Amino acid sequence: RKAPKFFDVVTYSGSSSAQTIAHNLGVTPAMIIVKQLNSSGRWTVYHKDASPTGNPENGRVALNTTDQWYEYPGISSFANLWNQTAPTSTHFTVGTDATTGASGSTYVAYLFAHNNNDGEFGPDSDQDIIKCDKYTGGTTGTEVNVGFEPQFVMFKRTTGSGDWMVFDAMRGVVSDPYPNLDNTLFWNLNNAERTNTGYIGFTPTGFIHQGGSGDTNTNGDTYIYMAIRRGPLAAPTDATKVFTPVLGDGSGTPSIKTTNHITDFGIAQNKTGGGTVVGTRLLGPRQLKTHTDGAESANSYFGFDFQNGWHTWTGLNTDYINWNWKRAPSYFDMVIYTGTGSNRTVSHNLGAVPEMMWIKNREASESWIVYHKALGATKYAMLDKDDADITNSTRFNNTTPTASVFTVGTDNSTNSPNSNTHVAYLFATVAGVSKVGSYTGNGSDGHIIDCGFSNGARFILIRLVGTSGSWYIFDTARGIVSGSDPYLKLDTTDAEASSDLIDPHSSGFIVNNSALINANGYTHIFYAIA
Repeated sequence: RKAPKFFDVVTYSGSSSAQTIAHNLGVTPAMIIVKQLNSSGRWTVYHKDASPTGNPENGRVALNTTDQWYEYPGISSFANLWNQTAPTSTHFTVGTDATTGASGSTYVAYLFAHNNNDGEFGPDSDQDIIKCDKYTGGTTGTEVNVGFEPQFVMFKRTTGSGDWMVFDAMRGVVSDPYPNLDNTLFWNLNNAERTNTGYIGFTPTGFIHQGGSGDTNTNGDTYIYMAIRRGPLAAPTDATKVFTPVLGDGSGTPSIKTTNHITDFGIAQNKTGGGTVVGTRLLGPRQLKTHTDGAESANSYFGFDFQNGWHTWTGLNTDYINWNWKRAPSYFDMVIYTGTGSNRTVSHNLGAVPEMMWIKNREASESWIVYHKALGATKYAMLDKDDADITNSTRFNNTTPTASVFTVGTDNSTNSPNSNTHVAYLFATVAGVSKVGSYTGNGSDGHIIDCGFSNGARFILIRLVGTSGSWYIFDTARGIVSGSDPYLKLDTTDAEASSDLIDPHSSGFIVNNSALINANGYTHIFYAIA
């Protein structure tokens, strides 16, 4: 949408001479796309970094062609595109060329900003959300740092011909080691979407080249791009906008129909037994299972190109429960990274100190490693096992995570030396929305666990630590009541069971007299969502 320092749209009429056109972008445009409305012809594009001579006001690329960048004086008529005049924060200039300013013609101009640590977005009005810049093609694995994680990227080679290639997080940009799952559109073509391509992967700070393509990464060539930041930019205030438990209704329709938010991370479990599968936007049609240490595998049913949930399998019935998360600052984030085998930090965009992390080696049979603030960085638990927590320095290098990075050690499970890729899921407390915490069991009924909520918890995950214990899940879709409650486990293939283990409470939840979740004198870690 139109917004200062992001995007503006202007219409104007050409004249018989050069003219300045007012705009409301509030900053000097970094990219301008102009189209003559009453005649066929090229879409003329100005980009601040496209000119090899540093004079973008002297040339253009065309949105509807593969042409490289051309400029005046190489093409003499291009002196009349922008009248050889650079745009300003209030105006841009057009000449008499038919594609930008012919007398008697009308035009539309789309103006895009470039934030360079001067964006005024987010709750503190200090975040950048759009970059219009350039990079030089190189080798596979090269990252282009734009300062944020994109949700949209457009590329165009300017030192040679090439398509305008468009990628976005909704249709799918999948990270290595399975790169040939991206979905690509082309601004200059009327072709259908190209699927199963492998060009880029999104990172917490930009995008990484995952394959060779003349259109995106020829060594030494110059490419212009536009990148738009992934949102949201502020911590959530309403838990229903970032988390939804969905119970199959037996209709045979997909599980996407009952969430009111985009889903970035989903867990699905069959209540009759069989275990738990995990789907993730950044992994595309791939799955992991929390009850096993197995490597990632394909699942063609998994899709995330919906506004209201995830996956397209039409066999959903009352045997299934889905838990659905949306990424949001201070609440939940996910990161894909490649192992190095050496102690290292990994950047993230949680915007807060992670209080719980689940880490899985995607390519090897390695357990899910769990960090929890109650255990600290010297210990870990395993999501796929009920083993007692273990003291160890090779998982997190005895280093507490920060609001910008977490640390991994030298173990294969968190930082494989074989360049295996890993996925990390990061959780934190947001007042009134989520709570990562712990409590000491008292072996009695009615033990209130205060999460700071006002209407109770809709999702609860509990695990006993200091000894063996399973990961117990409760949710309001299946029932959290004053009586027997159904529960499932993340670490087993057990069918759903019921017992009066918990009760509802407006501030969070109540645990009752059970050695499973309220063992007297033992610590229990938990994660709850309002």
